[in-house]
Amino acid sequence: MSELQFRDYDLNEEIIKALDVLGYSSPTEVQSKVIPVALGGQDLIVKSQTGSGKTASFGIPVCELVDWAENKPQVLVLTPTRELAAQVKEDITNIGRFKRIKAVALFGKQPFAPQKLELAQKTHVVVGTPGRVFDHIERGTLPLNKIRTLVIDEADEMLSMGFIEQIEKIIKQLPKERVTMLFSATLPEAIKNLCRKYMTLPVDIEIEASGITTATIEHALIVVRQAAKFGLLLDLLTVENPDSCIIFCRTQEQVNDLFRGMADQELPADKLHGGMMQDERFEVMNAFKRGQFRYLIATDVAARGIDIENITHVINYDIPMEKESYVHRTGRTARAGKSGKAITLVTPNEHKWVKDIEGYIGFELPQMKAPSEDAVAYARPAFEQKLGKQQVRKAGKTEVMNRNIMKLYFNGGKKKKLRAVDFVGTIARLEGMTADDIGIITIQDNVTYVDILNGKGPMVLQAMKDTTIKGKLLKVHIAKK
Repeated sequence: MSELQFRDYDLNEEIIKALDVLGYSSPTEVQSKVIPVALGGQDLIVKSQTGSGKTASFGIPVCELVDWAENKPQVLVLTPTRELAAQVKEDITNIGRFKRIKAVALFGKQPFAPQKLELAQKTHVVVGTPGRVFDHIERGTLPLNKIRTLVIDEADEMLSMGFIEQIEKIIKQLPKERVTMLFSATLPEAIKNLCRKYMTLPVDIEIEASGITTATIEHALIVVRQAAKFGLLLDLLTVENPDSCIIFCRTQEQVNDLFRGMADQELPADKLHGGMMQDERFEVMNAFKRGQFRYLIATDVAARGIDIENITHVINYDIPMEKESYVHRTGRTARAGKSGKAITLVTPNEHKWVKDIEGYIGFELPQMKAPSEDAVAYARPAFEQKLGKQQVRKAGKTEVMNRNIMKLYFNGGKKKKLRAVDFVGTIARLEGMTADDIGIITIQDNVTYVDILNGKGPMVLQAMKDTTIKGKLLKVHIAKK
């Protein structure tokens, strides 16, 4: 029997086109089980580990079922962290790009006003953290009467961060007639109670954790004194010579110290932790995704929802104290069917945590010896040669998606009584253009942004310099990033 393809799901051609551009051909296990049920409009409880492809498993049916003509949000996705909210919004935008699905991310530590402005536009999908989402609901800036789908992502993390009460408050405000999908790596009793209370005959889907934890990740444990950790890390990086590696520490202070130590060694590293400003955190993550540096030193803030392809190694500089964190950290490597390596440094008095982790994942972590001086010396020339090479810049999924898309800026908006239909009508009448070549349109008070698809941006840019919209000749140029 031939392998199942996304085309087999009777999806909209615009969704299929986006999946092709993104390089998605065959669904993962969680996608093959979730998509048909979600398309059928049934409630879902999905137990699935990180790295299994679950964002697309709800993102694809969500984009398929959204009614483009409806201006108010139809889907609400709740996530535990700001990083994950931004990631999910980006993924849904990419999947729904050719259907012109507009997704908005709502989270704290960012100004309220721009988010309010975005929600005043046509919006199909809202992705956000519970605190900021509830804030918008209370202020009346997030209309809920058209919400037909609720997705609760990383529910167990929501529980551990104390969000469950807030999620219940949000659910009580939503229309009763809706589909609810819950995704979680584990299903504690409090999560089960939430499901029983707010779901109707949900379909249970469980993806075996062992397939993700062991099949494609090579695990290793090295016993080392605390004082010798930094030297061991440098030896490991030399011998393993990873292309892309996350080094996890327990505290922000440890991240800062290790970052300084690696900077002193002139290694291409950066850091990520909760004490940094949100914009700075996004900047670091995006630079890491693009391959601008090789080693990311991070706290567990990077262990959830960070989807970066081709991370070859995860090194636990400090063993995580929570057994679940081990799975989330190591799940950053070996994503999308690739293989990876997870090495944990453990001090002689930390075996209690090792036993907890081994009990949780169901197998012993194999012990390995620290690299010998000879091995380090032998590996050093290749390590230094790779360090001397210019980092190869990787194109992210959004960049790949945007290659044939040009965002145009027009100096007119709501105050000039302009509407999306005015832009579509005018641009679609240009020679060689159809409405299918026009993407997301964002109209603000004094400016409008229009995505032109299929590589036709330069042609539209030229033509619109001499073409009026509703009798007005607007200034037009390529929008700044």
